[in-house]
Amino acid sequence: MSRVLITAGASGIGLAMARVFDRAGYKVWVSDVDAEAVAALPSHWQAHVCDAIDEAGVADLIARAGPLDVLCANAGIAGPTAQVEDVALTEWRSCVSVNLEGAFLAAKHALPAMKAAGRGAMIFTSSTAGIYGYPNRAPYAAAKWAIIGLMKTVAMEAGPFGVRANAICPGAVEGPRMEGVLAREAAAKGMSRDQVYAGYAAGTSMRSFVEAEDVADMALFLASDAARRVSGQVIAVDGHTENPDPRL
Repeated sequence: MSRVLITAGASGIGLAMARVFDRAGYKVWVSDVDAEAVAALPSHWQAHVCDAIDEAGVADLIARAGPLDVLCANAGIAGPTAQVEDVALTEWRSCVSVNLEGAFLAAKHALPAMKAAGRGAMIFTSSTAGIYGYPNRAPYAAAKWAIIGLMKTVAMEAGPFGVRANAICPGAVEGPRMEGVLAREAAAKGMSRDQVYAGYAAGTSMRSFVEAEDVADMALFLASDAARRVSGQVIAVDGHTENPDPRL
């Protein structure tokens, strides 16, 4: 049975990924910092409390999971909403650390076994902010941009061993995390939550948000044999962003 590990897999995009891989017949391993959310996950999943930036914990979890067929490096936080000059260094470091270092540590400890096995798929969760940048979200955009550089490097280094790496860039995803972003952005822009929501939707060709399941379905495709020659790619699941900062 193929094995997948999903970091930050107890909610949001990570939980959607875990469900999709479970339905596809994978042995699902999930890590998350939220102990309560982990406890509520299905009993047939291997679910563990683990901080994405705790290297010893990440290394131990991956060692226990055994050789992985798929790694979904998904851990991340939204970070502050503020102009660059108003971002505290502590907030910058926290956001960049979870998003970028979390992805790095997962890849670092999963790669040796994948290389030895001569196969594997690494799927990094970036963001459309990692393609365009985004005002008032400098730490998040910088970290998500850097994840693409990390993914490209992994693809180059691991490709000769049969290991693939790709990045998914979700747009605005329906859910509690995005609601927090909307509230903070509304305050920063002097707009209502509904105006910001409408602006995000209007900034895409499809005039809509995406669902976590849309991102999860792309992850499953990238892990599949149908994508066996797809590596080093940045794939947006966003309804096609036309304007990353629309103002209605």
